[in-house]
Amino acid sequence: MTVLHLVDAGEAADLAAFLSRLVHYDRAAAVRLQAHGTTLAVFGRPPSFEVLAVRTARLAKPYENGLDLTLDVTVSAGELLESVDESAATAAVPAAVTGPPWAGVLPPRGGWRPEPGLPAADAVRAMVAGAVAEFRSRTQELAPDRRTRAELDRIGREIWSRPIGDTGLPVRAAHAAQSLGFLRPARPGTGSGAAAGESPLGLYSSGAWLRLRTPYGSIVVRRTGLGALDVSVR
Repeated sequence: MTVLHLVDAGEAADLAAFLSRLVHYDRAAAVRLQAHGTTLAVFGRPPSFEVLAVRTARLAKPYENGLDLTLDVTVSAGELLESVDESAATAAVPAAVTGPPWAGVLPPRGGWRPEPGLPAADAVRAMVAGAVAEFRSRTQELAPDRRTRAELDRIGREIWSRPIGDTGLPVRAAHAAQSLGFLRPARPGTGSGAAAGESPLGLYSSGAWLRLRTPYGSIVVRRTGLGALDVSVR
């Protein structure tokens, strides 16, 4: 069995927290794992947000036997979560599963360029809170006969598709980041280079993709349909 050795218990706890949130939204969630050297990237897609979530973790060594150089596999998020041993800072890679369609279309590894216009972290969190409050208020005001799934979806699309500040990043990306625990203040040792208490955000683009980067992970969205160029199919 392939065993991943993380650098410490904190890294294992953060990975487990990310997987727990994915499973909370979808008990049958799958994740795609890619390990290169001592970096593990975990890709997931929480339902309804229409985004990809990416959590990286630092590895003490890629594999238990040290023979393989890379790992690329889609597995059950729940089974991976169950295998995480925080005290030992390890995780056993479950058997591969048939991946959902999104797992075959990932953002590019390189070519990311900084994008201007992203507000500060506090302003982004306030924007998400305001959007959540607006959604609740508008849906609660609906007459019973109008409180249909189609109407709720229409209101949700209107609110969550709004851009953040002067960027092309939709509010739903920040909502997903907050829901997955990516917008909380960074602690020392997250690998982000941030000081304790800070939560620096960055916005980047590569082709049709936009990436909201935080100290705890990234949220990636497509600016155009799946038929666009600059798609990385792996």
